[in-house]
Amino acid sequence: MKGILGKKLGMTQVFTPEGNVIPVTVIEAGPCVVLQKKDQETDGYEAIQLGFSDKKKQRANKPETAHAQKANTAPKRYIREFRGVNLGEYEVGAEVKADLFSEGEFVDVTGISKGKGFQGVIKRWGQSTGPMSHGSRYHRGPGSMGSIQANRVPKGKRLPGHMGQDTITIQRLEVIRVDVERNVLLVKGSIPGAKNSFVKIKSTVKK
Repeated sequence: MKGILGKKLGMTQVFTPEGNVIPVTVIEAGPCVVLQKKDQETDGYEAIQLGFSDKKKQRANKPETAHAQKANTAPKRYIREFRGVNLGEYEVGAEVKADLFSEGEFVDVTGISKGKGFQGVIKRWGQSTGPMSHGSRYHRGPGSMGSIQANRVPKGKRLPGHMGQDTITIQRLEVIRVDVERNVLLVKGSIPGAKNSFVKIKSTVKK
């Protein structure tokens, strides 16, 4: 298992030598700094903690600043852990760059989807509208609350609410191209999140 943190820059397309077009997402992958190594004796599990994108000093509190100073780096805006890695291959303060992955590998990308605010059941869950003719008096409502147990709403009932802003993982995306000089990964297909949002990239769990 290996992983890196990055930022979604947007989408574009590339052409294969055969002339086929491939839609890709451009990800600024690193450079990340190893902030901490967690082992079984001290923390109860093994993992490395990576930080990406420097934070302004006036926006970091004392614990964040002191934690980053142990790795001789600035406080980071985006910090995540990766389990299942070989701790011997990492040192605190070392940099992890886009060359960690190579073309043809498959990765899982985790991000936060776009927030769409408070939405009704038709947009949120894809339910159908009621009759739109005159006199119907029921057009875009959520439907029955359940006639069997009238004193409560059953769990799982699809109702209006907050849509989007969820943590989503897209699995088994192919790495089409790696730009080591600019720390950029081109990943086939789309990934969750808006432009300039932070994402987590790791080796796919699907073989």
